[in-house]
Amino acid sequence: MSNEVEIRLARVVDAPQLAVMSRDFVEIGLGWSWVPSRIAGQIRSSESVVLVAQCATRIVAFAVMRFGDEEAHLDLLSVKPAFRRTGIGRRLISWLEESALVAGVSVIYLEVRAANESARAFYASLGYCCVTCVHGYYGGRETAVCMARDLWSPSLSDAT
Repeated sequence: MSNEVEIRLARVVDAPQLAVMSRDFVEIGLGWSWVPSRIAGQIRSSESVVLVAQCATRIVAFAVMRFGDEEAHLDLLSVKPAFRRTGIGRRLISWLEESALVAGVSVIYLEVRAANESARAFYASLGYCCVTCVHGYYGGRETAVCMARDLWSPSLSDAT
């Protein structure tokens, strides 16, 4: 299935659909903070990359990453349930990591809900390690696991 998927840069016209995906698959139970205008702002920003994975005419996944001088931050990654475990999320992360290396970024950070064991395992399989936990990070109710990957060191996935 992932062979049929094209990875491309998001366009502002994609923002409403990406926002709904964030609300429905990432922000469940937290309220809706990644509204269309916020995502459109990230698409327009020269300091962010927003990617979409498209199968035929449908967007099935997306990722948002902000770039600094030496660090980047993965703000969002969402894959529609029917497309999970097909390699699409891995392809999005790989594209972003390669871009980060070209930009001279050495570390990528992200947060994930502590209760989201499958997401934590996914990021760990890509070489991301737990840095710390922040209680109440999500809406004052849920703990975040802060993870990071040093791009200048070999990851666990590079050894396989």
